[in-house]
Amino acid sequence: MSVDNSYYVYALKDPRQDPALPFYIGKGTGTRSYDHLVKPDESRKGVRIREIEAEGHQVLVTRLVDSLTEMQALRLEAELIAAFGTVDSGGLLTNSVLPTGLGAKSRASVVLPAGVKEKAQLGLSLLKEAVLEFAKANPKGISNSEAASLLGLRSDYGGGSKDYLSYSVIGLLMREGKLERDGTSRKHVARVR
Repeated sequence: MSVDNSYYVYALKDPRQDPALPFYIGKGTGTRSYDHLVKPDESRKGVRIREIEAEGHQVLVTRLVDSLTEMQALRLEAELIAAFGTVDSGGLLTNSVLPTGLGAKSRASVVLPAGVKEKAQLGLSLLKEAVLEFAKANPKGISNSEAASLLGLRSDYGGGSKDYLSYSVIGLLMREGKLERDGTSRKHVARVR
């Protein structure tokens, strides 16, 4: 079995600064690093791209590391986002890794090392994508127990909390309107958009 080393990690940089500083870090294959420039979205990244172009400049696209597996690319992307920080955490990057409402919560008695919130949110984003993809592949729906056991999310922690992680992810997807509970069973189905 061959290993897929087609992934890379890239940075979008603002040429209006000297040196040009990154404002977005991503991973991808093929033309992914340039896709953002074709039709900028309404995210902070898209707004920055349009601002740069409106001032007569071109966004610098830099491939930082080539020939990675997807897991290597994910880890490097997470490390770089944590190192540079997001705008939400006082850093440089426009990456949106924090869900609405989480950025302001803090506790004076708890130490939160720089970058750990971004890593956690990147991981959560991947978990949500996996559960949603699992639900879409099963039109009759998925149960929390199936998500926990088949996706390897079940805990061996004592007590009755072995499936809480998958249930939390399913709950977040329901709140976002991406999953809904089937009224006739205990299954969750992907909402068709």
